[in-house]
Amino acid sequence: MPTSSRAFDLAVVGAGICGLAHALAAASRGKRVVVVDRDAQANGASIRNFGFITVTGQQEGECWRRAMRSRDIWRDVAGKADIPVLQKGLLTIARRPLARAVLEEFLATEMGRECRLVEPGNLAAYGEGLRSETFAAALYSPHEIRVESREAIPKLAAYLAEQLGVVFLRETVVHSATPPRLETSRGTIEAETAVVCPGDDFHTLHPERIAAYGLTRCKLHMMRVKPAHFDARLPALMSDLGLVRYLGYAERPTAAALKRQLESEQGAHLSNGVHLIVVRSADGSLVVGDSHHYAPTPDPFAPESVDALILDEYVRILAGPEPEVVERWTGTYASASDRLMLVDRPSDALRIVLITSGTGASTSFAIAEEVIGELYG
Repeated sequence: MPTSSRAFDLAVVGAGICGLAHALAAASRGKRVVVVDRDAQANGASIRNFGFITVTGQQEGECWRRAMRSRDIWRDVAGKADIPVLQKGLLTIARRPLARAVLEEFLATEMGRECRLVEPGNLAAYGEGLRSETFAAALYSPHEIRVESREAIPKLAAYLAEQLGVVFLRETVVHSATPPRLETSRGTIEAETAVVCPGDDFHTLHPERIAAYGLTRCKLHMMRVKPAHFDARLPALMSDLGLVRYLGYAERPTAAALKRQLESEQGAHLSNGVHLIVVRSADGSLVVGDSHHYAPTPDPFAPESVDALILDEYVRILAGPEPEVVERWTGTYASASDRLMLVDRPSDALRIVLITSGTGASTSFAIAEEVIGELYG
């Protein structure tokens, strides 16, 4: 479709969750929106994840508030777009007394509101199958929801197109984005404003602007497993390893001592960036992960040893044998050592937005509201 015959209020480059969030925020204001993406369907980080909208554990302040707001938008749009919410809530398991201390400190912050500490003997109320006799405590959070990313992202795009009139141009490469013109492999797009959401592509559009932030890329391992048994009442699960990775916990004073203990007892896990998330799918399978390895161009290989570390943590939390792995994949996303996200402003009409912390599903909707609000007041 040659596009020069139709002008738009906003052009969004990138149809991952970040791009779709900006399209939703603008279309909800009545703006004429076009979304341009080089792939035929969602294929990147936005579908290679847990579909877990994580609130509890996000860094205190802006990130936590954005996660709360994004969770609310997910709840709203899931109903409108026929996206099933498969799980609610989160149990973060403390296997060690030091991990319990971190959770207790967390509960004393604003972020701990509506959360509660659960003693090991009371965990059965949340579902059977946990190795609770080995735990020091758990933190229950009611804030989280879980969707199936590989299904939710296409359904969100369909909702935007069918109900809000967003135009999608798939299999289309944007060569330059300088509003009011975008040059693409299918012609010129005229748009008053543009938001570029490049994911971990730092070189195609405005590379000199992105290079100034010193970004790298993170590769993760994930699996779908078929357990012998998993109580459907259980919420999503995390463990001690997450308490030194998620900044909402890791910035608590006692987390430093926990990290030293983990380095002594589970050094291989930490050196591979392994922490545990377990979420349930509609068919009873579980999505389990993940790991973190950093490089400008991550290699495409997925060593079995890394998956073994993830499953080792799984069996420390859940009773029964190691589950059968039925699917494996890797994903990559943009990463920065000094920020969780960035909004670059090359001009009054152009924004470049990257999530640099693996929190796209959890924070993109709120970030998009802020960006569109800035562009359109």
